[in-house]
Amino acid sequence: PRYYREVLPGEIVKISRYEVQTLDVVPRPEGDPSAFCIFEYVYFARPDSIFEGQMVYSVRRRCGQQLAIEAPVEADLVSTVPESATPAALGYAQKCGLPYVEVLCKNRYVGRTFIQPNMRLRQLGVAKKFGVLSDNFKGKRVVIIDDSIVRGNTISPIIKLLRESGAKEVHIRVASPPIRFPCYMGINIPTKEELIANRPEFHDLANYIGADSVVYLSVEGLVSSVQESIKARQESENSLKNLKSRAGKIGHCTACLTGEYPVELEW
Repeated sequence: PRYYREVLPGEIVKISRYEVQTLDVVPRPEGDPSAFCIFEYVYFARPDSIFEGQMVYSVRRRCGQQLAIEAPVEADLVSTVPESATPAALGYAQKCGLPYVEVLCKNRYVGRTFIQPNMRLRQLGVAKKFGVLSDNFKGKRVVIIDDSIVRGNTISPIIKLLRESGAKEVHIRVASPPIRFPCYMGINIPTKEELIANRPEFHDLANYIGADSVVYLSVEGLVSSVQESIKARQESENSLKNLKSRAGKIGHCTACLTGEYPVELEW
């Protein structure tokens, strides 16, 4: 297969054996930018996916680099919860000048814990999901990069596992902001009450999950990481056309992080 281009928002495309034809593009209201789901970049998309002219892997690595600027820590090594946070962990390690070392290996025969129906099953799933590479971190201060913390149930047994296997310190850095609001656009995010960011435990999250420290990427940091190369491309295109450097409106939905929905909610 050959990558041709992305389907535009609101575009209806007909694909036949002879051609790819645009049938229609549903217009957006005047001045209303698109609102691409920013959580696709954080977690849901495959790292080799291309959205808005950029590869998801590259965006996740930039998120890790931005996280290192916002939340550095004295440590011996950087690692990740395999595998969706790996690009962010590599970016964090590169920016901090720390080695990236694997501390967990994934059991490929266990399903997704994110979608298990209750907390007990999710925690049991985590215990079966990972093996520990204890020789790589025994007696050392470890920074674990995760892509997101939703309920707080998955990361807690991982930290316990690392401590029991000899980690001296475990610091958690999250390559996305806290999820605080439900999604009404089709993403399976738990109810507001289930989200750890809305619970009393969030005020002392490190103690609650058993970490030495926990810091999230800021909303501004995530948005800038996502939009950096889009803006650079727009400026380059404007320069080639001898236009004044005037970036068009770039829209991303951050509703689950900020509560600012791209459409008016009707109840």
